[in-house]
Amino acid sequence: MLRPPSFVSNALTRLIDAGYEALIVGGALRDTVLNRPIPDWDIATSAPCERIKDLFSDRKTYHLRHETVTIVLPGNRLEITPYRDPHGTLIEDLARRDFTINAMAYDSLRKNLIDPWEGRKDLAQRVIRATRDPDLRFREDPVRLLRGIRFATELGFEIHPQTRHAMEAHAHLLSRVARERIREELIKLLMCPHPSRGFRTLSDSGMLKQIIPELCEGKGVEQNIHHQYTVFDHALETVERVPPVLHLRLAALLHDIAKPRVRTPEGDTWRFLDHASESAHLTVQIMARLRFSRLLTEKVAHLIGIHMVEYTSQWTDGAIRRLIRKAGRENINDLLALRKADLLAHGTGSERTGSLEELQKRVTSALQNKQAPSIHELAINGHDVMELLHLEPGPHIGNVLQHLLEIVTDKPRLNNREDLLALLKKSPLP
Repeated sequence: MLRPPSFVSNALTRLIDAGYEALIVGGALRDTVLNRPIPDWDIATSAPCERIKDLFSDRKTYHLRHETVTIVLPGNRLEITPYRDPHGTLIEDLARRDFTINAMAYDSLRKNLIDPWEGRKDLAQRVIRATRDPDLRFREDPVRLLRGIRFATELGFEIHPQTRHAMEAHAHLLSRVARERIREELIKLLMCPHPSRGFRTLSDSGMLKQIIPELCEGKGVEQNIHHQYTVFDHALETVERVPPVLHLRLAALLHDIAKPRVRTPEGDTWRFLDHASESAHLTVQIMARLRFSRLLTEKVAHLIGIHMVEYTSQWTDGAIRRLIRKAGRENINDLLALRKADLLAHGTGSERTGSLEELQKRVTSALQNKQAPSIHELAINGHDVMELLHLEPGPHIGNVLQHLLEIVTDKPRLNNREDLLALLKKSPLP
């Protein structure tokens, strides 16, 4: 028996006491059957939108599409939606929902599960099946194409053959969907435990060409002796090996996105000259197209642009500090996580991850000992430089500070005011 929290029960009571039908629907029932946590609750009601707003005028609300009224609560969200059918019947409302596993309702008065499209059976059989007519469901809202793949990936379910066929037939409809909605589904897919399964389905169904066609360019593109997988398969293998953090998953997915475009033959193998910076450039275009934020785009592109870390034990401590400075303290551990996943995804059995563990230890030591200063952490600043050298403001001041930074990167003990001023007196300009 479903036991909804008090804020859901209270909302049901308000609607029912006002003379309307009101039932719990959607994901809460699906997750209850699957014994999963319930992040959000949904109520379907015969009350019209304006009446819902009146009944909950004492609560903070905001509106989504399809006349949904969302009640905002501390740590919770409750969505209340009028029946989708113009005649206002529950059964027809359920019939117009996307998948059978989401087309169930719970009558809290009668303690009764209403399941006209056998959603519970599909949950038991681990199947994603469109409700009634899949062609009509996807034409009503093409973003359901992505939702179906995301649900299958997240839950580890299979997609019903008829539904799968309809997905392939209607993949082109994604061109009509707002990029923001596509972005949100991609984020949810990337954060699944095993997102590569979903991206393979996107590719096989023709949907990936509508969303990130650049990824499709890597299908069947062989690499070199260091790689077992094609460019496309390597990207998906890399995604599987980074932690479930959005910017890392995006960086893993796109880190070699430009390889097919820069691939050139060299003897009996291939070279991918400057592929990291080219992939970073292409990533900016892709993420802008999908309406990702500028800050997230910059972070992802930055990681991709510097991901080719070729560490050896011969690196000096200064080289370690330069790597930290290049990545940024806030990014260095993400960079190493991306590179480790990248190497593991080569699939050749000789991925050199042991050297990365040594690098991680050296990076951690440098950070703990505060041995990776930036210009802002130098013991003198631009005003000191201008005063000592009698210079006017200009870019040459930054050049002088950069010169000093390079010196203290190799010799951190010199990062004090006395030694830096002495350096300037001996060699004032770089």
